[in-house]
Parts: sequence; C-alpha cells; structure tokens
Amino acid sequence: MLSVYEAFFAGGARALHTAVVRELHTSGSHRHSVLGLYREVHRESLRQRMTSDSRYQALRDAGIRAVALRRSAADRSPFTAAEMVVAARHAARADVVLSLKEQPLRLVNQEGFPARPLVVCLHRSDPEHQGGALADLLAAIAAGRVASVVCCAESTRAAYRAAGVPASLLTVIPNGVDLARYRPVSTRARGRLRRSLGLPASARVVVFAARYDGMKNVPLFLAAARDFLARHEDAHVLMCGAGMSLANTGLCVDLEVAFDDRPDLLRRLHTLGVREDMPDVFAVADVVALTSSTGEAAPLCLIEGMMCGAVPVTTDVGDSAAIVAGHGLVVEPDAAVISAAWDEAVARRAEWAPALLRDRPRFSHTRMAAAYAAVIDRVGDVAPAGARRRR
Repeated sequence: MLSVYEAFFAGGARALHTAVVRELHTSGSHRHSVLGLYREVHRESLRQRMTSDSRYQALRDAGIRAVALRRSAADRSPFTAAEMVVAARHAARADVVLSLKEQPLRLVNQEGFPARPLVVCLHRSDPEHQGGALADLLAAIAAGRVASVVCCAESTRAAYRAAGVPASLLTVIPNGVDLARYRPVSTRARGRLRRSLGLPASARVVVFAARYDGMKNVPLFLAAARDFLARHEDAHVLMCGAGMSLANTGLCVDLEVAFDDRPDLLRRLHTLGVREDMPDVFAVADVVALTSSTGEAAPLCLIEGMMCGAVPVTTDVGDSAAIVAGHGLVVEPDAAVISAAWDEAVARRAEWAPALLRDRPRFSHTRMAAAYAAVIDRVGDVAPAGARRRR
C-alpha cells in the first residue's frame, strides 16, 4: 500500500492517517509506504521539514518507508520527468494507493502515474475552498482512477456529494484515537502535569488545540478567553498547535487586539506552539474548546480532549455536535456565550465523566483502522482496467 501525502506537517489529518498506516502495517494486515509531494512546507509561520516532523518519525520507527520528491511547497511548477519516474516507481510496487486528502491527486492524475485502485481520504467539509483540488478529485473520478472515497464525517460525505462526487464512492469512517495514550489520569498525576506547565492544581483550565488558520476563528476564541480570564482569577488558557506561539506575528496582533485594555490577563494565557505531548496537555484541562467557523469535519482535538477527561465546548461546525452529544456543549459563535459555556463545562465535568468513560470504545483507533482495512481489501480485489490485481 502506498499513501501519498501533500507533505509532512503538524495537523490532525496527518496525525490520523499516520495512525491508520502504523496500525495496519504493524498488525501485519498490509505493508505500507508513504510518498510526499514536498520535502518541506512553510505554514502557520513555521518552516516544517519532513525529516523533523513527528509523524514522519513515527512512520520510520514502525519500519514504514517514507520519502518525498525533491521540492518544497513553494515550487508549484509542473512535475518533472525525473519526479514522475520516482513517483511511478513507488506506485508500481503498490497494490492500492491512498491519497491523504485530494491535494496529492495532481500527481496521481499525471499520465505517467501507474493505474492502481485509488482510495481518496477526505478530512474537511468545504470542498469548494480547496483551491483546484476539487477539480483534481473530479478528474480522477472521471478517469476511472478512484475506487473509493473515505470521509471522516457525515458532513464530509454530504459536502462532497453535493460537489459532484458519486454517492456510490463515498464511505464514512469516523475518526478515532489511541485510547492507550488518550485517557484520564489520576488526581496526583494531573497535579504533577499541571505543575510542569506552571498551572495551579485548582485552576480552571481551557485548552485550545488548533493550527493558526482562519477557519479556526482565533479572534473569537481570544475574545472568549479574555472574558473568561477577566471573570475568574484562577482561570488559565492554553493555546497549542502550529502557529500558536509568540513567534507568529499574526497571533501577536490578535492578542494585542483582544487584550488591549487588559494586558495583565495575558500572564494566564499560555501560547505553547506545537506539542508532542498532547495527551498530557489534554489531561490537565477541564475544557477542550473549538471555535471554528468553517471547514471542520470531525475535529480530532475534541475526541482527544474528551478521551482525556476534558469537557468539549464547540461551535456547530461539521460533525462536532454529533461528536460531543451527551459529553459536552454546542454553542453559538458569540464570545460571551462561549465563555459562559466554559463555566458550565467546568461545573459539570464530574457529571459528564461516566458518559465519557462508557463511550470510549466508540472513539477507538483500532475500530477506525479495521474499517480502513476493509475498504482497502475490497478495492484491492476489484482493480480497474490496467491495474495490477491484489496479490
């Protein structure tokens, strides 16, 4: 199996797909490899290189070969003949090709790319905002390349069906996480983790785990955080993800606007940037917050936070409402309403804890990986004309 990535960088879709590939490869179900279009990208104020990315390292640690073409994302020129030779060589070894999102299809659609059963894995609910990637997806379907389209959410399936993807190709496999890593911790461990982050044991803690992107509506989150911190002297807010650091001038401007009249509150707002210890970060939280306005499908941060015992509070975007049903709150995109909902979430955290524990199997990554395996096995046995049959 060959997975084609646009690039390696911090983000939920890549973390999730990497988990699927690792699970299937290490369980012996399949043999996997990964090909990236770019060796590095510059996003969310960060230069992110493939070889320093934790998802790349996780694949390599599992014995999975991961390589990339010799170009950066800034290079939008046509693929060269030499690059097509490299891509074709990797694809020729595979029985099935998986595309992480639709962006890599501009490579897969090239004439020199071998015909293989193609599974396109989608992780957003706004196909019209993906540049030319939607056109690439529809072209691959029209050419008979696409055997299946896996959607991580019902909102994804509905959006791409409306955009012209045949319903017969669309399958929903809900997101899942490693429950051995994302789990509640003891009171003692929680206190230790809070101390390591400079947080009082009794603090009200809200975590916002997101990359710095317009779809995340960072200004709305900061407005809610300002209200929350102003009303509670024991409150702390953690922001983590690509671009969530003071090295990002865009975030600095947003902070200045939101806290212009109360800069003192910023002492209790912690910008942590990209973290590789997210289970520990979520374990210290009372609330995991999401304020996105568009694009989300099945936000991984909500699932990861819930599985660590944090109460989710989210705007109604993508499948977020279905994910948090019975476990948290769905709110209007209004700062005061969101801040008040964080209060309610903190007060009712013990009330929701039993439901979060009971429903953990629903969010298991092993369940998710098994569903991906079933799709791969099915399409591998029904290869299109010119493709190699499954061995």
